[in-house]
Amino acid sequence: MINQLSLDHANMERMLHVLDLKYKILQQGERPNFHLMREVVDYILSYMEEFAVSLEQGFVERLKAHVPEHADMAEQLLADYRKLKPRLEHLSDDIDMVLMDNVLPMDRFAEDLKQYLDAHREYLRQEREELFPLLDKRFDAEDTEAFVKAMPVKADQIIERLQESYPELYAELQEADVPPLDSQGS
Repeated sequence: MINQLSLDHANMERMLHVLDLKYKILQQGERPNFHLMREVVDYILSYMEEFAVSLEQGFVERLKAHVPEHADMAEQLLADYRKLKPRLEHLSDDIDMVLMDNVLPMDRFAEDLKQYLDAHREYLRQEREELFPLLDKRFDAEDTEAFVKAMPVKADQIIERLQESYPELYAELQEADVPPLDSQGS
């Protein structure tokens, strides 16, 4: 179970790293590949909607039932995760404006992107440092089975479909030199 969560974190860090590279291009006053940014944002939104939200909700419910003294932490993590989506949807709308050649202040866009990246990385850090150790200590084989059951139906097919839908993103990920999780400000 922890291995699957760690893999999900590593994959999400890769997505955030690609956006961070585009943020750095913006900071240099240059125009990043907004089509690629569109793929990353769409991928993360699809992942959130089709995969992560239901998994996180089931996971938090199991955690609250199994380790009620940590219910507040679990609820806060879920609330923090849910706050990421509106930020990402706002970025998505802004990317649409840029791609349609509408005027958008790039400094504001860059700041919104930075705030989203910081918030998402903070969420991942909290999961790694607070939730994962708790799960590692307190969850057993029965809990792992419940985790597997909480996975969306045909989860592997969802991830595979997402990978096939965003070929430019996957080409970029293969070329990107993604630093280890600990060196990304987490």
